[in-house]
Amino acid sequence: MTFESTPESSLPTDETANENQFPTPDGSTLERTPEHTDAVADDSTDVSPLPEVTTAPGAEWWRSAVIYQIYPRSFADANGDGVGDLPGITQRLGALSTLGVDAVWLSPFFTSPQRDAGYDVADYCDVDPIFGTLADFDALEREAHRLGLRVIVDLVPNHTSSDHAWFVDALAAGPGSEERARYLFRDGQGENGELPPNNWQSVFGGAAWTRTTDPNGRPGQWYLHLFDSSQPDLDWTNEWVREQFREILRFWLRRGVDGFRVDVAHGMIKAAGLPDYFAPKSDGDGGSMGGDAADVPYWGQAGVHEIYRDWHLVLEEFEGNRVLCAEAWVEPLTKLANWVRPDEMQQAFNFSYLETDWSAPELRAIIDESIEAFHGVGAPSTWVLSNHDVIRHTSRFGLASPPPQGAGLGPLSAVKPDEALGLTRARAASLLMLALPGSAYVYQGEELGLPEVIDLPDSARQDPTFFRHNGEKYGRDGCRVPIPWTADAPAYGFSTDGRSWLPQPADWAPFARDAQVGVPGSTLELYTLALRERATHKLGTGALVWLDGYGDDVVAFTNGDITVIANTGAVPVELPVGDIVISSEALSEAALPPDTTVWLTRRD
Repeated sequence: MTFESTPESSLPTDETANENQFPTPDGSTLERTPEHTDAVADDSTDVSPLPEVTTAPGAEWWRSAVIYQIYPRSFADANGDGVGDLPGITQRLGALSTLGVDAVWLSPFFTSPQRDAGYDVADYCDVDPIFGTLADFDALEREAHRLGLRVIVDLVPNHTSSDHAWFVDALAAGPGSEERARYLFRDGQGENGELPPNNWQSVFGGAAWTRTTDPNGRPGQWYLHLFDSSQPDLDWTNEWVREQFREILRFWLRRGVDGFRVDVAHGMIKAAGLPDYFAPKSDGDGGSMGGDAADVPYWGQAGVHEIYRDWHLVLEEFEGNRVLCAEAWVEPLTKLANWVRPDEMQQAFNFSYLETDWSAPELRAIIDESIEAFHGVGAPSTWVLSNHDVIRHTSRFGLASPPPQGAGLGPLSAVKPDEALGLTRARAASLLMLALPGSAYVYQGEELGLPEVIDLPDSARQDPTFFRHNGEKYGRDGCRVPIPWTADAPAYGFSTDGRSWLPQPADWAPFARDAQVGVPGSTLELYTLALRERATHKLGTGALVWLDGYGDDVVAFTNGDITVIANTGAVPVELPVGDIVISSEALSEAALPPDTTVWLTRRD
């Protein structure tokens, strides 16, 4: 049995439906109002501006939305080349509407040489041919909005591709030029400039500096790249760079997008003078994306907040409560909350919650800390368990000690997950997360219970992390394998021609969507029912009240009329009197088994 994401009365069902109405997460219908129709360059022939909604302050859609991350190359392939694309996404949006999410976030689909799966952008205002065209994007957005789904696009402002025209011009212009001032070029140290300007290390491994070669063949300046050498960092103290990105934002806002997820939102400003950084031994290879160190000269600098205050004003030029969401690996949460102050961004990913073990004391502590930190600045708490950069939580919860972010899992990893235990805990953790007040993110495939793919051959891997560490770190390919739609189809229905850019496991048929839809107890049905009940009981806009008396291994609270109990321990827990709304595992008696979460309503 499947459930619709919104009541029939609030969702257009045919071409004659009122296109000026838009369903909201709580099932009500709002009237849309016209938004900006300014044309950019000569793209206006492709633009079909979509009406937007207005809502009362404090009731904005993003405060309680469940947002589904689509990794385009791995979601659905419509042209049979083995790489997912925008038309493939458009064809499958109905499945997400049925699932019950409120918005989709698209990882980068911009023009790119694809050395880092699109996070190396060569043109911010066009679609890479492997994904389609701008017309395909417009069609995707129209269909998403017709189904009541918002659309968030991924923006990568810390760096460009080395193929971007800006960087090509910078190399050609030479030292001291306006073009080079757009990036972080510096003279080297040493007698002949043969040493990097400082000791910074790349997140992907190795030095964060690459030396250029002058037209005469002699070694030239060095440029900074916190990630791959094909991803040169922009200089965000440069006003020309800032103005370019204001126009990039407007380009997509005019097309009707509902917001932006901002990649590396804590890394765009570097400390003055680019001082050396002596990282802790555990972070000596540059592999960390942030953390709580206050002295990291390239993460979490105060100057980033000026950028987001500026962007906030750009979004306010457009009606409809557009949103900025920060990918900022910043701790503690009280510091991360600075990214979502009222005049900056609307959301920030809660990586502290993502990295919390399946432990009741730790979960209670991080939930309290999150709510206090975010609510302290008037922002919603956000909750997330998986994404395209981390080991899928279905496998992560089956590991006694997960490897650090970005390291990944592979055939020679010292430990392998207990997949059965991991899936049981992941289902319980997902049900707990979806009961929390605030906004939640779901990564494609987690609603199917997909595990991390461990046995990828080295020849198939594409993550720069794998190559920059000479295969000693597996990287992120294992969570990016194309998802299965049809159990008995080639490539599990991902591609019309049976191809897949990363090989799919031979035993994935039971995870396919068509093998789970309508099947009681399947992970897909668990998510579908949970999302329906979350909306029905308005859990996203609710308030959490802790319940005592259940022991140290239990997370128990009320949110509105729902009681939530999660057992992270090894022994069953007695349940209170009440009607079961949903449970992550079947319940045979009035006790909650280990690694299980249940939602109850009080019995009058």
